[in-house]
Amino acid sequence: MSRRTTVLACLVTSTLLSIVVATPAAAAAPISEWDYVALGDSYSSGVGASGQTGLCLRSANGYPGLWEKANDPKSYRSAACSGATTASLRSGQLSALNGGTDLVTVTIGGNDVGFAPAVITCTLVSDSACAAVVAQAMAVLRDQMPAKFDATYADIRRKAPNAKVVVLGYPILFDETVANCGIGGMSVAKRKSLNRGAVELNRMIGARSQAAGFTWSNVEDEFAGHGICGPSPWLHGLTVVPPTNSFHPTGNGYRNGYLPALSGALG
Repeated sequence: MSRRTTVLACLVTSTLLSIVVATPAAAAAPISEWDYVALGDSYSSGVGASGQTGLCLRSANGYPGLWEKANDPKSYRSAACSGATTASLRSGQLSALNGGTDLVTVTIGGNDVGFAPAVITCTLVSDSACAAVVAQAMAVLRDQMPAKFDATYADIRRKAPNAKVVVLGYPILFDETVANCGIGGMSVAKRKSLNRGAVELNRMIGARSQAAGFTWSNVEDEFAGHGICGPSPWLHGLTVVPPTNSFHPTGNGYRNGYLPALSGALG
């Protein structure tokens, strides 16, 4: 064998070995053998769906529970918790992971930038004040969140080195076509400000999760046409009972929005 052929063969072998090593264990095993852990905030715990329990408001009708029911992995655990931030995820949820974890899903970041309070504030203030509140949240996103996302994703990979990790984004909350929206009369201008903020948040999450080598699943397409105040909403508007459901997916949102987004990301 010539020296050139030998070098080429070594390069091919090295490349193939790298692919094998880089492939998560979950990709090689059937789903029935997967250990699945859901991490994240209220969008992963299932707030907005029926059957919420405990301080973390977890529901089997959120997208992780629906995926588990449809696919029957070997094990399933949700460590997701309403109100979670990147800091509380890192301090309180990572113990659910280990070297045998095959699949991890996560939504995180919205609480870090104060997006839920921004939505509530926008129902009460002027269009310009709403735009200022969103701008403040986006300044936090740009200045603080790249490092927080990177640290969070690095910790997840360290605790679950063999897992396939799917990071999911947030829906665009509001329909912008109708004139009147919600109890507080959310104007079109306010809705556009909040929706632009959600798009920017998703872009940041997508960029940092992909930089970490994770699978990014943007749910904007799945929820398109199903915003709050639209003809077929998959999200709760401002809700009095229980107030925690406000601006979270409905059962249909988890079933027809998040679940297909996760299934599609897993191929």
